[in-house]
Amino acid sequence: MKKITCILIALFALQIVKAEAQTISFEFPALPYSYDALEPYIDKATMEIHYDRHFRAYYNNFVKSVNENNLNGKSLEEIFADVSKYSAVVRNNGGGYYNHSLFWTIMAPNAGGKPDGKLFEDIEKTFGSFENFTKEFEKAASTQFGSGWAWLVVDENNQLFILQLPNQDNPLMDISPKKGMPILAIDVWEHAYYLKYQNKRRDYIAIFWKVVNWNKVSELYANALKK
Repeated sequence: MKKITCILIALFALQIVKAEAQTISFEFPALPYSYDALEPYIDKATMEIHYDRHFRAYYNNFVKSVNENNLNGKSLEEIFADVSKYSAVVRNNGGGYYNHSLFWTIMAPNAGGKPDGKLFEDIEKTFGSFENFTKEFEKAASTQFGSGWAWLVVDENNQLFILQLPNQDNPLMDISPKKGMPILAIDVWEHAYYLKYQNKRRDYIAIFWKVVNWNKVSELYANALKK
């Protein structure tokens, strides 16, 4: 009897270990700079509200939806690959969590300018010039009806393309008209700019280049090309 009990305990412990090994923890990342670090282009009040209220809400709701939909053990990429099978809660909040996590990192104080190296060369090769690229990106961002994002993405053939998507959708999702690995994004939801720019979305988009962290974007590009 003791032997059977020991075996059952061992099996139970093994199941716990397996369950723990399969659990993927989604963390709430720290903002990599202070709320006022991107001023005068993006103001402190907007950053604080955007990060600590909107972003935190997406994160909390996403973690809750993962537990409620038995998605524990799946990575964000795995969830997005089948996101059409899940509820709008998973799609919207998972997208909000991922999109903003990326967005914070591709901005930085004392940034802007232009990229260099391979990213710059491939942007010019794809779009004709860096200036043409910024015009196409700004057009995608400014013409996105309602809330959404504009993206610079690397496709399966390592080619760059620009995409606009509504709400919190992103190019990793199976509902995206064209899929790929995002390396640059701009949030055109009103909460990202309205306190400072009101209804002047184009003004907000134009100053975005002042805060783009091209070192991070280049790093993401290099990683995307390895896949």
